[in-house]
Amino acid sequence: MFSKSSKAVNGNGHAQDARSEMAVKAVPSIISADLTIDGNLNSGGEIQVDGVVNGDIRCKALIVGVKGSVIGEVSAQTVRMHGAVKGMIRAKSVFLASTARMSGDVEHESLAIEPGAYMEGHCKRITETGLAPVEVPRAERPMIGNARVGGMPKAAIAAS
Repeated sequence: MFSKSSKAVNGNGHAQDARSEMAVKAVPSIISADLTIDGNLNSGGEIQVDGVVNGDIRCKALIVGVKGSVIGEVSAQTVRMHGAVKGMIRAKSVFLASTARMSGDVEHESLAIEPGAYMEGHCKRITETGLAPVEVPRAERPMIGNARVGGMPKAAIAAS
């Protein structure tokens, strides 16, 4: 009579168990320290790598543990690295902890690197749509005063 119902009604009018739905979304897939995977990983949720993955990873969120290692391309919304990645990372948000070892290029919207992290590769900022901004050739850039917009300002010499 006074018990709370754990049923929720979805958009189709069907009842769902709210607790089981939240549990499915909240639990990350964990690659434990004694596990090596040769192959690609695809997930709509979070993956935590404490072992070794030889292959590409596509997921919503990736955490690479201190002893974790990934050799391959990573594509995710967020990447939090404490271990090693050898390959390209494409993510909206990338965080390299002081113990991280990154060897490869990083395409990101937001990048944070703690002191002590090892990073070898190029970092490229991408827009939300994934397209790089269009670069206007130098001759076509508009002039403002003595400087071209987007270019280096010309030196001004003042006589006294």
